[in-house]
Amino acid sequence: MRGTKANDPAGITTQDPNLIKRLNPIAAGKLLSNYLKVMTLEAQTIARACGKSHLHNLEPEDLCALTIEAAAMAGVPLAGTTWIPGRDNANNTT
Repeated sequence: MRGTKANDPAGITTQDPNLIKRLNPIAAGKLLSNYLKVMTLEAQTIARACGKSHLHNLEPEDLCALTIEAAAMAGVPLAGTTWIPGRDNANNTT
């Protein structure tokens, strides 16, 4: 294992016994479970807002970005356009 000078204050990825003692796996598991449930509910809400009956029915065409940076990073069009930053969109019109 490679050594590092960085500390993991939550004790999740550390080998330091003092930091490991601070991690309560039961509480951490509950927090993770809650986070995943909320993310699932939000994704389902987004799917319904796109007119889809199920999250699995979302298609790449349903995605758009709200900022130029997000559009470039995700490779999806900027909202309200067909323009994808960093790609040749000469044939696309808005």
